[in-house]
Amino acid sequence: MGLKITIAGAGIGGLAAGIALARDGHAVRVAERAPEISEVGAGIQVSANGRRVIEALGLGAQFDAVSKRSRAVRLIDGPSARLVTRLDLENAGRGLIWANVHRARLIEVLASAALAAGVRIETGREIDPPGGGAALPGDDLLIGADGLHSRVRQILNPSVDPFFTHQVAWRALIPEDANAPVESEVHMGPGRHLVSYPLAGGLRNIVAVEERRNWADEGWSIADDPEHLRAAFARFSPRVRGWLDQVEQVYLWGLFRHPVARSWAQGRQVILGDAAHPTLPFLAQGANMALEDAWVLAACLKTHDLPEALLRYQAAREERARRVVDASTGNARNFHLSFPPMRFLAHTGMRIISGLAPERILGRYDWLYRHDVTTENY
Repeated sequence: MGLKITIAGAGIGGLAAGIALARDGHAVRVAERAPEISEVGAGIQVSANGRRVIEALGLGAQFDAVSKRSRAVRLIDGPSARLVTRLDLENAGRGLIWANVHRARLIEVLASAALAAGVRIETGREIDPPGGGAALPGDDLLIGADGLHSRVRQILNPSVDPFFTHQVAWRALIPEDANAPVESEVHMGPGRHLVSYPLAGGLRNIVAVEERRNWADEGWSIADDPEHLRAAFARFSPRVRGWLDQVEQVYLWGLFRHPVARSWAQGRQVILGDAAHPTLPFLAQGANMALEDAWVLAACLKTHDLPEALLRYQAAREERARRVVDASTGNARNFHLSFPPMRFLAHTGMRIISGLAPERILGRYDWLYRHDVTTENY
């Protein structure tokens, strides 16, 4: 017999969970606090592990229609524009597929599929989670997919204080030639780096990170002056400065390190995605991990009764989430090397390795990209 489920949050994880659960016969409502599902956010990268969930949901063709398949990642010394290495995702990736997509386009694909599956989506609906792990009145389960400031997480983990990493990030979109090569570029410099890649629809996504002592608000919808972004990267190459000269609107947010939640479930409440394991943006895994969580939670509920399903879900996901969070944190250090001899040695080492055995750099992350949650037994 199907459960009556409310999902707090119509983001990527919440909608993906809604699709999978509704198709398994559950009565699902997705409650989104925003008044409408709108153009919030910018570009995201969907790596092979996240794409497998999209394909398992039967949405591969719809996703391909709104995304661009990424051919390579170029690591570049930001000030000099010297190429450090080029990771060929089509060849060195050994069949793995990466794609770039505007978050709003992916949300549209997921929302359409959720409605077709019978999910009820309610916007402008704020969820007030009851204490003690109880579901909402009349429900069997409350799923907190309500992001970084999850109210469900706060109920399950009431005494957790994130700390400022002394890094801030800007997000921006600029026009792009539709015929530009679909390659992601990471421009690395002392105490800062900038990631950019083309999106479908003639757009280029920019995420720029700077180390700083002064605090910035957490959240990714704080408008900032584009001149601040341009000043932070004034010593980078003409290519980067040319992109930033086109920025007319930019958003700034402070990067905070959150611990992976100790309790992912209690009673009839459970969390997924950023509500369970907020991840710094240095491995591009936030959306991918939310997709994995959604699939695994639905799979556990399909094969086990409610209490056991929630225990198995956390057991299946917690260690992997911790490893992703730690790896993402480590990437920031590698991108921001300031001591010149250390930067020289690190960049030279990458050039040598990529020249002799290009598969080794990507192979370090086989545990991440080759993992397929859709084939596991839970």
